[in-house]
Amino acid sequence: MHWQTTRFRLDLSRPLVMGIVNVTPDSFSDGGRHATAALASAHCDRLLADGADILDIGGESTRPGSSAPDPAVELERVIPVLRHALTLGVPVSVDTSEPEVMRQALDLGVDIVNDVRSLRREGALPLLARHPLAGVCLMHMRGEPQSMLQQADYGDVVAEVARFLRQRTNDLVAAGVALDRIVIDPGIGFAKTDDHNWCMLRRQAELLAIGRPLLVGWSRKSTLGRLTGRDVQHRQAASVAAALGSVLQGAAIVRVHDVAETVDALGVWRAGGLLPTQREAV
Repeated sequence: MHWQTTRFRLDLSRPLVMGIVNVTPDSFSDGGRHATAALASAHCDRLLADGADILDIGGESTRPGSSAPDPAVELERVIPVLRHALTLGVPVSVDTSEPEVMRQALDLGVDIVNDVRSLRREGALPLLARHPLAGVCLMHMRGEPQSMLQQADYGDVVAEVARFLRQRTNDLVAAGVALDRIVIDPGIGFAKTDDHNWCMLRRQAELLAIGRPLLVGWSRKSTLGRLTGRDVQHRQAASVAAALGSVLQGAAIVRVHDVAETVDALGVWRAGGLLPTQREAV
C-alpha cells in the first residue's frame, strides 16, 4: 500500500513514525513547550534527527474539555512552523479541522491534512477535494473535545468506529478524493473510555476490512496513565508498547511524541523479523 500526499507517495510496506509538534499553550502532554515558532521549528529539527518519517504540526489542543481557538490564532501559531518544516525534505501534515487553516496550509504546499473531525466542518471536504494530491487522515470522534467524554456510549465500539470511518471514506471518494490519498484513525481517547480504547487495540485489525491504511495515536494518552499510574511525562515506555501493539495489529503509521524511542523499538522488531508487512496485514 501507498499513501499519496502532495509531494510524496509514501511506501507503507514498513510502519512510519509521525512526530507530533504541538504549537499550543494547553496540549495535554507538552502544552507550552513548543508554543513559539522558534521553539516549534527547533522541535521539528529534533524529531527529524530522531528519525521521524512525517511531521504533524497543530495549533489546536483537542484534549478533553478544550475549546477551539479562533482561526486567526491557529494560523498565527502554525503557518511559520509549517513554512520551516516544508524546507526539511519530509512529508508535513497540518493537524487542523479549520477550513481556513487547511486552505492556507495547502496553498503553502503542505502534504497532509490530519483532521480529528474528519472534514465535517462546512467547506472542509470541497476544499480538500480541490487539491488533487494532498493526503488526508480521517479520525473518529463523537461531539467536540468539550463534550466527547459524555458521548462514549457504544453497543460495539469497533463496529461503530468502522462504520463511521467507512462512511467518511465513501463520502470523500464521492466528492472526488482518490482512495490512495486517504488513511483512517480510530481516535484512541476521543469519546472512548479506557475499556473502549483497549478493545480498539485488541480488535484493531478488524478495521483493515475498510481497505485503507491505519494511523494510530496512543502516545502518552490518559488510558496509559491510568493503567501504569504514571504522569504524562513518564509514559514513554507505555506509549512505545502501545505503538508496537498497534503495528502488530496492522497500523501503517503511528503518531507519537517520543520519536527516538519508537524508532528504536521498531528497529529492534524489524531486525528480529517481528514486523508484519502491510501486504500481509491489509
